[in-house]
Amino acid sequence: MSWFSSFWFYIFAAHFIAMKLDILAIAAHPDDVELSCAGTLIRHALAGQAVGVLDLTESQLSTRGSVELRQQEAKNASTVMGLKVRMNAGMEDGFFRNDEEHQRHLIKYIRYFRPEIVLGNSLSDRHPDHSRAGRLIADACFYSGLQKIQTEWEGQLQEAWRPKRVYHYIQDRFLEPDFIVDIADVFNKKMEAINCYSSQFYNPGSDEPATYISSGDFMDQIRAKDQLFGKRIGVRYGEGFKSENVLGVSSLSSLILPEMP
Repeated sequence: MSWFSSFWFYIFAAHFIAMKLDILAIAAHPDDVELSCAGTLIRHALAGQAVGVLDLTESQLSTRGSVELRQQEAKNASTVMGLKVRMNAGMEDGFFRNDEEHQRHLIKYIRYFRPEIVLGNSLSDRHPDHSRAGRLIADACFYSGLQKIQTEWEGQLQEAWRPKRVYHYIQDRFLEPDFIVDIADVFNKKMEAINCYSSQFYNPGSDEPATYISSGDFMDQIRAKDQLFGKRIGVRYGEGFKSENVLGVSSLSSLILPEMP
């Protein structure tokens, strides 16, 4: 199918060499990650972890901008976030499905990157692509661990790999988080990554049609959401996540955040 002819680009990686990631964020569209979990990715990248993003589609159906412009904006945002790699799975915006064909395609990327943790779209959200992608991501991560499902990458048979954890970032629709990540010290960097998408968000000089996400109010809502999550854990800004599995810790002290100054 045509959507298998994917495009991709690398940050600090120029060749098709199998890459081991600590965290892989998967998103239906370029900018989903920036809006929802960029702070978390930035914090882990700054801590020296290998962090990457896989966008499922090229956002072909977006009212504003173009696929080519969105590609450049995603590249710019990737640099801001300090990503090791960013790729695009080339699925059809609006019409991808959580079926065997798409699961097998996504499994190839999961086995290629072998992430310890996967962050995926919300399982319930305003945009139907988000919730559908969230379920596709969760299912593909599970099936990726089954040895009898065979996949190839560049003609080489891949080994089974299942991420240790799959978490879903909270998007437009408010959901009660299962945990919140402190992003107070990187919030401005997150906003810098979001603002790389000048074709999509508030731009008073743009003559393109107004959309749900192009108003100044939308950007205020992003800030307010992160402030609300931050307040819940006693910091200025936070990002919320859902987990379908019960979370466990090896030490109670790991649940304690430093006091705010």
